[in-house]
Amino acid sequence: MGERETRSIVIVAACALVNEARDVLIAKRPPGRSFAGLWEFPGGKVEQGEGPEEALIRELKEELGIEIATVDLSPLTFASHAYPDFNLLMPVYLCARWRGIPAAQEGQELLWVRPEDLVRYDMPPADEPLKVALRDLL
Repeated sequence: MGERETRSIVIVAACALVNEARDVLIAKRPPGRSFAGLWEFPGGKVEQGEGPEEALIRELKEELGIEIATVDLSPLTFASHAYPDFNLLMPVYLCARWRGIPAAQEGQELLWVRPEDLVRYDMPPADEPLKVALRDLL
């Protein structure tokens, strides 16, 4: 057996926020960030000592100015992608209840889209398979 290259695993929690019309919120990555100009599901990196739900609640407050209770996050699916420098593991949660009105807090553009229309938006490689998964699950 040959030696295997060791790459770190980065865990990023993401959320499919779904409104009463059953639209899903996506955010456009702002200039100056990796994958700038691509659309993604809100969320972010799970920091040391955090659980994915904790990270998602923190990130959604920072990114969108909304408050979410842990009980309102339902595991939905996950994505896994091998980037050149690391492996990304992304648990994706469904959330249909929160406090506040989602508003861009970090210069990103926000858009509510029908699940079947997600295929029209360019996303980072790890998010791409989620377009069809969310369409089928929602």
